[in-house]
Amino acid sequence: MHADPDGTAANLDEAASIFAGVRRRLFGLAYRMLGSKAEAEDVVQEVWLRWQTYDERSQVLDPAAFLVTTAVRLAINAVQSARARRETYIGPWLPEPVDTHADPELGAVRGEALEIAVLFLLEKLSATERAAYVLREAFDYAYSQIAAILEINEANARQLVTRARTHLASERRTPVSPAEQRRLLGTFLKAAQAGDRTALESLFVADIANYSDGGGIRGVARVPVVGRATVAKFVASFPEKFWGGVEFTWVEANARASILISRDGKAFGLVTLDASEQGIERLLWVMNPAKLDDVASCLGSAQR
Repeated sequence: MHADPDGTAANLDEAASIFAGVRRRLFGLAYRMLGSKAEAEDVVQEVWLRWQTYDERSQVLDPAAFLVTTAVRLAINAVQSARARRETYIGPWLPEPVDTHADPELGAVRGEALEIAVLFLLEKLSATERAAYVLREAFDYAYSQIAAILEINEANARQLVTRARTHLASERRTPVSPAEQRRLLGTFLKAAQAGDRTALESLFVADIANYSDGGGIRGVARVPVVGRATVAKFVASFPEKFWGGVEFTWVEANARASILISRDGKAFGLVTLDASEQGIERLLWVMNPAKLDDVASCLGSAQR
């Protein structure tokens, strides 16, 4: 081995060790902002490339803060470009589910801003509002830290978080416990399979909304279905071939109970719901095959 008088290899090893220690936090931040595992991984990879080639790395007093700041700013840019792409997306866009049972560290700091329903609602926020909310609610950053990352003053950081909270509060009633959410999902599935409109209506709030993300594949609704009676009629009318020969696997997607729907060992959909004490508020169907890889990896080992 050749001599390394400048210690370059040792310095890179140290840089890699520092990066590895904060990598999961970077992914958690980027995923919550983008709702896409692949896009979050792209952000994390770009952070690493910038970190390992940064000439003044030895002068960074707080490497973790430096890496988080870089990730958040890259994610803000990615949100803006992703939003432009999603304007041409066919049908409702839902976040890509992640298997948090297999990857508990994703929600290990705090579980906030991780549920599919929340990520879906956060899509309506500006990129900086979303970043401020995720930093505060999911990772408990101080407002002074948020201000430094976003290069704004502390008062503006507080305002961004407040606006995000207000938006969520206006769109979503207080959710039920995870146990109750799971019970409602199981009850819903039985009523859906039976085509029981009366039972379905009894589970729904008056203004329930059904969102199906198929990415343009045939047979998946391309517009939201809204209203208790309308959604019940829609679900009850699913053709027999939709349910024929299917298998259901309970999975933990984004820290909430979901059901993976498969046939002949191949997943073709995931359904989850958002509910309050008043009933089921949203039904969320991820039917785009490109978004099922992470949760579908459990098919060989999960127990139904």
